Amino acid sequence: MKNSAGKTRRDFLKECALGALVAGAAPLAFADDNVIPPGANGAKSRVVIARDQALYSAGSSPDSARLVKLLDQAMQNFAGSSDPVSPWKKIVRPGEVVGLKVNTIAGPGLSTHPVLIAAICERLQQAGVKPGNIVVWDRTGGELERAGYTLSNDPNRIRVIGTDDKQVGYDDTLLAYGVVKTRLSNLLTRTCDCMINVPILKDHEGAGVTLALKNMYGVNNNPNTLHHNNCCPGVADLNMLAPIRSKFRFIVADAMTACFEGGPGFRPQYTWKYNGIMVASDPVAIDHTAWQIIERKRAERGLKTLADSGRPPKYIAVAADAQHRLGTNDPNRIALLEV
Repeated sequence: MKNSAGKTRRDFLKECALGALVAGAAPLAFADDNVIPPGANGAKSRVVIARDQALYSAGSSPDSARLVKLLDQAMQNFAGSSDPVSPWKKIVRPGEVVGLKVNTIAGPGLSTHPVLIAAICERLQQAGVKPGNIVVWDRTGGELERAGYTLSNDPNRIRVIGTDDKQVGYDDTLLAYGVVKTRLSNLLTRTCDCMINVPILKDHEGAGVTLALKNMYGVNNNPNTLHHNNCCPGVADLNMLAPIRSKFRFIVADAMTACFEGGPGFRPQYTWKYNGIMVASDPVAIDHTAWQIIERKRAERGLKTLADSGRPPKYIAVAADAQHRLGTNDPNRIALLEV
């Protein structure tokens, strides 16, 4: 399989860091002292986009069988794996409580699809994670239900729960970095050992773009305080908090139905079927890639660039700067594979 630059998957893997995904299950998406930061030492950060133009051929919802194949295609290409389960074994360990942080603020039209979460949960269980050790979560139970999820806190089943549940809430510890002073969800700080970020590809009225990094606005108790100046440096500073940096392992972005204007809410006239799944371990690289996808769609529809519209996603460059080092936004250090 070749990407848009004519590179094969073998070439793609050679020019990327072997990194934490190949080496084991240390934190992937956000580097700690034991993990090379994404894009460091001249290595390239991998971003894989898998697309299937027939994904919605069965109707208004994505075809579940085709979606599973799409997810497997993305993960196997990312990891250079010949089977669909081994990439997950390198992300999580049996015995860990694994959180899946979804994005459900926009309702059923523009939220992380339950069918994608079902596919991820299936692969996690095949990788040895017990059902009761998988927690699907977001800010509120009401938003989860409106997006099509069924709430459950049964320890013997896959749990689906909001931070607003009376048994959850926010951690008492006040954390601070830069402009951020906040408390984080107990689901992040106390319940889960690691997290997989499952955002959705969309435009944002303030930040310009929302994908992996801004999905963290759903883990803290006061996101309303971080929207000034195009959410910059709020997005980058929030992602510097230790529980976020240490626990988030990987990103599986829902790019099946995407939004190029009017986000983060659902306005059907501004959405399109991109029919994709995006995966990465570098949140900055995948957000930069998402930005380019949205800009191309805006140009196709005759809209101004995000910068000309007064909402450039400048938080992406800040997240990549020498102070934050959350990943790379340099196109020359991003290895993009489209399959």
